[in-house]
This record gives sequence, C-alpha cells and structure tokens, in this order.
Amino acid sequence: MMIQPLPAIADALPAARPLVDRYGRHISYLRISVTDRCDYRCVYCMAEDMTFLPKRDILTFEEIDSITAAFVARGVSKLRLTGGEPLVRRDIMELVKTLGRHLRGNGLQELTMTTNGSQLRKYAGALADAGVRRLNVSLDTLDPDRFKAITRRGRIEDVFAGIDAALEAKLAIKINMVAMRGTNDDEIETMMAWAHGKGMGLTLIEGMPLGEVGIDRVDSYLPLRELHDQLSRRYTLEKLDQRTGGPARYVRVAETGGVLGFITPMSHNFCESCNRVRLTATGQLFMCLGQDDQVNLRDALRDGGHDELDAALDRAMLLKPKGHDFVIDRARPQPALGRHMSVTGG
Repeated sequence: MMIQPLPAIADALPAARPLVDRYGRHISYLRISVTDRCDYRCVYCMAEDMTFLPKRDILTFEEIDSITAAFVARGVSKLRLTGGEPLVRRDIMELVKTLGRHLRGNGLQELTMTTNGSQLRKYAGALADAGVRRLNVSLDTLDPDRFKAITRRGRIEDVFAGIDAALEAKLAIKINMVAMRGTNDDEIETMMAWAHGKGMGLTLIEGMPLGEVGIDRVDSYLPLRELHDQLSRRYTLEKLDQRTGGPARYVRVAETGGVLGFITPMSHNFCESCNRVRLTATGQLFMCLGQDDQVNLRDALRDGGHDELDAALDRAMLLKPKGHDFVIDRARPQPALGRHMSVTGG
C-alpha cells in the first residue's frame, strides 16, 4: 500500500512562521500516537480490560503525513512515533517510509520511535532503511516472571530478540524503565549494568497518575531523587549537558561508561523547557501530557485543509499551559487525568 500525500498540504506548503507558545517556548518536537492499541497491558499504563477506539475514528496514514508536513513547515525538527504499541498497526512501515522522506529536506532532522520491542525483530531492519536511527524500548525488568506480571502477557524473549535485531541493524537504543517501589526497584543496578554492557542507554521514569490502572500508585511511587542519591553512593555520576529533545536529564556512570537518564514529571517537572506537543491517533493535539486542553486537528484538516490546519496550530500555541502539577499521595489517590498513558503515547 503506497501512501499518496494530499498535494495541497503535504507537498506544497508555504514557508511558515515557527510554532511559539505564550511563554516563548519554541515547539520543535511532535510525538504521534499512531494507535491506542497494544499487545501488552502494563500495570502502570493500562487497565487489564481496555476498550480501544474503533478503527474508523483513527487518522489515516495520509492524514498523519499531511499533519506532519504542516508541523515540519512550521519548524518541528523531531518526530517520534508512539502508541499504544506503534508496530502493531497494520502496514505501519508504509507510514514510516513516507514520513522518512521529510528527512531528505531541510526540516525534519530526526525520526524516532518508542516501542515495547515485541515486534522489533520483524521490523528493525526496515526501520533503519526508512531513516530511523534511534529507538526507545520500554522494558521494566529482566526477569521473565516479573515481566509477565508487569505486562500481564507477552514473552521477554521476544523483546530480547528484538533488541538484538535492532542493534544488529545499527540502531541506537535507549531502554526506558518505569521505576516502581516494591516491583522493580531492586533491579535498577542490574538493568543499568545490562544496558550499558550492550552499549545502550538507560532512562529511569517516575510513574504518572494517568488513567485507572492495575497498581496502587501511592505505594509504588518512587521519587527518582531517592534513586539518584542511592546510586551516587555506589557509582560516580558525571552530569552531562546531553539533550535528545525530550525531558530527560543525563549523567554518565564512570564505572560502566554508559549514560543514565532521569525523567521526573512528579518530583521535578521540566515544563520550563517544554518543546513538545502530542498528537493522538484520533487527531487530537494535546499541548501537555498533564493537562486536558486539546485542539482537533483531524476536523481542521478534513473541513478546511491547510489553511484551517495552520490556524488550528496557532490556537494550540495559545492554549499550551505553563506546566502540569501531578500529585500522588493518600489525600489524592485518584488519577490526575482520566485518559490512559496509551492515548497520548507518554
């Protein structure tokens, strides 16, 4: 299946002004959830019995490409495909190849993907051929039984095989690990040694209160400052200025030679430097992961073409909030937002 971009939007975009919000932040990073579906049901991300969107409500590949082109024309230089699990969407490589053409111009500088790794063995080579150079692989444990408990299904052997295939395809990999007290906090050093030993980075992430899920978020919440202090007593952590376009702060671990990242939406938010917006699989643009303000780009595109889409991006910049205020404690144990992480792709 070949994707035919809408010519009036995707291939004939006029030079446009950059996307700048009310606080002077330049938006250069677009995350696109290509599907809300996933072959796992991770306890911190989804309910066990999820109701997924009807396929008729999902953006077509042509629409995703046209919206991407509009963002690139206005200065977005980094694009990340997410889900759910992006590699479970039918014919996903046709979309990746089509979006990869933006890398050949003067706009898009990087096309990346976040995946759970379950399908990576099948697609690693094709992703590299399409222009993808880096992947984030979500993996919270190295123990097969614990993996099944966290994901509620799946085989960790498939993820290991996918990672090996991606490394063979010369893709740079960063492992994303949600740190959960009482679940995998005893594996942090083991995961770091394994990842760094294979030439991969490791980024630790605090759990976020999005959607009703399968764990007690108060009990499982682990502030990463606590982990940082714990690790610094055993390892030499050298602060790095390295940035990859996202919210992580990085250190180099002298003893392993590898890079360790910390994403702290709870204990120390990173909103002052936020350069990101998120497009859902139905075409809703969320300006903040921790807020519900949204702009319907699907309707703008379908009803008014490029002009209305461009105007919708202007509206989005006026709506982008200064930041989020996540709280996890016994006084407020309910989710901060009703939508699950899989809706906006993290």
